[in-house]
Amino acid sequence: MGLREQVNTALKQAMKDKDSARLTTLRLINAAIKDQDIAKRGGDDDACVNDDEILAILGKMTKQRNESVRAYEEGGRIDLAEGERSEIKIIEEFLPRQLDEAEVEAAIEKAISDIGASSIRDMGKVIGQLKEKYTGQMDFGAVGPIVKNRLCNVG
Repeated sequence: MGLREQVNTALKQAMKDKDSARLTTLRLINAAIKDQDIAKRGGDDDACVNDDEILAILGKMTKQRNESVRAYEEGGRIDLAEGERSEIKIIEEFLPRQLDEAEVEAAIEKAISDIGASSIRDMGKVIGQLKEKYTGQMDFGAVGPIVKNRLCNVG
C-alpha cells in the first residue's frame, strides 16, 4: 500500500474513531499532497506525486512544525508547542525510521566512496545519491554541512 493510501486509510479510521486532533492533522497531510498534485499537473490531469515526493512533503511538514515548536517554546507558549508536537507524531507515522548519527555517517562515507568523490565539486552527486536512497530517513539540512566538511578534508 502506497503512502497516499495509508494516509487515506488512517483518515477514514480517525473519522470512525471521532479523533478530531488526528483527523485535522491527516486532513492537512492530504491537502499538502493534493496541492502538490495540482502543482505537478500543469496540463496533465493524470499526474500525481509519487511516494518519494510524498515523503519529501511529510519531511517538510515535520521540519516546519519543529521550527514552530522552538518558536513557541521561546515565546513561552508551551500549550501551542505541545499541539505541534502531537502533529509531528502523527506525521512521523508515515515516515520511515530516521537513521541515527552513526548510520548517517556510514551512509555519507559509502556515498562518497561509491561516487569516488574527491572534492567539493562532487557534493551535489553525493547529496543526490543520499536523497535517492534515504529520502525521509535523514535531515538533509544537517547532512549537507557534514558532506561538505568530509569533501573539504578528502585528499
